[in-house]
Amino acid sequence: MTPNGLDLQAYDTAGAQAIQDDLFALYAQIYADQLSDPFYSVERFAERFAGHSGRTGFELVAGRIDGALIGYAYGGPLPPRTQWWNGLREAVPAEQTEEDGRRTFALNEIMVTRDWRRRGIARTLHDALLADRPEHRATLLVDPGNTPARTAYLSWGWQLFGHLQPFPDAPVYDALVVDLPLSHVAAG
Repeated sequence: MTPNGLDLQAYDTAGAQAIQDDLFALYAQIYADQLSDPFYSVERFAERFAGHSGRTGFELVAGRIDGALIGYAYGGPLPPRTQWWNGLREAVPAEQTEEDGRRTFALNEIMVTRDWRRRGIARTLHDALLADRPEHRATLLVDPGNTPARTAYLSWGWQLFGHLQPFPDAPVYDALVVDLPLSHVAAG
């Protein structure tokens, strides 16, 4: 059950970049125990955010309670010649990874502060971000050791596509996909 008072706000690239200090501060809070690993540093996250938010079709949905940012989800369509699938560990037919900017939405990040987890907020952010997307499918990467997140995604209809290491210093993630529109979300 999503708590009363959750205020959702959608942002495009310019809007998200205008609040990026808040986004980075929340990231640092959530990943506090991992910030000493260069891959998880705020600086590396800021680099990834700059790349993600620069894509055409980028969108971010932020959740606030009493004005305080407690979580957000963001992503954008995979462009032609994307590097997204380059770290895929399994061989798949080329047509499954060929992108045209309209086929696949990449959900790059979804995070909620510890105090607000297990209250339906991540699902609400997820659904709000994906509800009206025109793409045919969505993809995301999840750490296979993050059992709560992985279990949630699978229960929301996501399916394992393969295993992917997006950068040489990154972990190997489970790459998940889901068909759009989401079957449980009515388009608005």
